[in-house]
Amino acid sequence: MTPKAVFWDMDGTLVDSEPLHEAALIAALRNAGVAPPADLHQRVLGVAAWPVYEMLRDEFGLDVPFDEWISRKYDHYLPLTATLKPRPGAIEIFNELRALGVAQAVVSNSDRLVVDANLRVVGLSYPGMKTVSRNDVREGKPHPEPFLRAAWLADVDPSQAVAVDDSWTGAMAGLAAGMKTIFWPEAPMAGPPGAIVIDSAEELRKQLGL
Repeated sequence: MTPKAVFWDMDGTLVDSEPLHEAALIAALRNAGVAPPADLHQRVLGVAAWPVYEMLRDEFGLDVPFDEWISRKYDHYLPLTATLKPRPGAIEIFNELRALGVAQAVVSNSDRLVVDANLRVVGLSYPGMKTVSRNDVREGKPHPEPFLRAAWLADVDPSQAVAVDDSWTGAMAGLAAGMKTIFWPEAPMAGPPGAIVIDSAEELRKQLGL
């Protein structure tokens, strides 16, 4: 059965933006004189800007005020959005659900600037589009607040909604919000207990009753 609402993570789930974020982060780190750690991608996947900054400051000696740091990163990131591509199959499923009248929202740990830029590039900016950025909530994922805000915006009970996310951080937030949670990682891996793990858009279609 098709759910009443579907709430999508953005980076890595709807759009293939994680390589762009990593490239921008590496460039900003090198410009600040910090050598990027080998496991950078794994450590920052799905994590909001402030905790990433704290980790880089405390463990790797990043010595730049946060506001200046995030501005530098976005100076590198935003030009890269011209090359941004959707995750294969994701936008098609989003549009199919939209045609069926299923309530949807994008729920991201990225800042509003990035959310709006990414969605505009892949054609998901339209009147009535519901989005939750890190700037819209007190607590980011893995806290349930972002997904609960999406449920409030869509006027649906969280138990009637599905959360789709590619990171452990996001999947844990969906589970904490009391939603059926689909974990769709970039590379095969185990998911958080209670999440439904898939590895293709076709499996996602089946889980959403399409």
